[in-house]
Amino acid sequence: MAAPDFYNPPISAYPSPLTGYEGKAPLGDEKNDDGKSLKNEPAARSPAYDAFVDPLDRGRRGGFDVHIYYFQANPQQLEYARALHERIRRDLVPELRIYRFWDRPIGPHPVAMFEVNLFTPAQFGAFVPWLAIWRGPLSALVHPNTTEGGGAADPVGEIATERRNHSQRAMWLGERVPLDFTIFDKMAINAAAAVASGNPAGFSGDSEKAAAVDAIGQT
Repeated sequence: MAAPDFYNPPISAYPSPLTGYEGKAPLGDEKNDDGKSLKNEPAARSPAYDAFVDPLDRGRRGGFDVHIYYFQANPQQLEYARALHERIRRDLVPELRIYRFWDRPIGPHPVAMFEVNLFTPAQFGAFVPWLAIWRGPLSALVHPNTTEGGGAADPVGEIATERRNHSQRAMWLGERVPLDFTIFDKMAINAAAAVASGNPAGFSGDSEKAAAVDAIGQT
């Protein structure tokens, strides 16, 4: 029997989107006045409009990171990326958190980039559509930050969650930029060794992990 994929669980491992809706009456096929869209039953406003749903991080890291990539050897992309970075700082801060303008690849990111953090659905709803128009020739990775990882007690699970958030759960604006996931694999190997030694919490303070996490998400 093949070993399970550590980073991509089988479909049976996903919670059902209909958990909590069991036993509801079937939905109808009635159309709205446009003759195309489906008519839904009246309902209260979803709390997802006001706060990120679990397990998205509602703390200091924020629910989503946006990495905006440019080819550092391309003068036109470099100029545009610098202008976009400045525009975001002038127009969309202090609501958003934005980091330094990298001039080289870092962590799993194979080309230069800069990062923006989103803390609320309102910020997400404002920034992502804005970026869809203003990203120009650049690509952007939008990935969640979640809190369902194992933390200090299960560093391997924590790294698996981080990798999954950067891959399976990722969204892209523009062309997809292949990330270098070997950084997660190396972290997982080191974390597994720490667990085997009986000191899983020791890995959380390890300088190598701290540097790697800083390169993955600059929080």
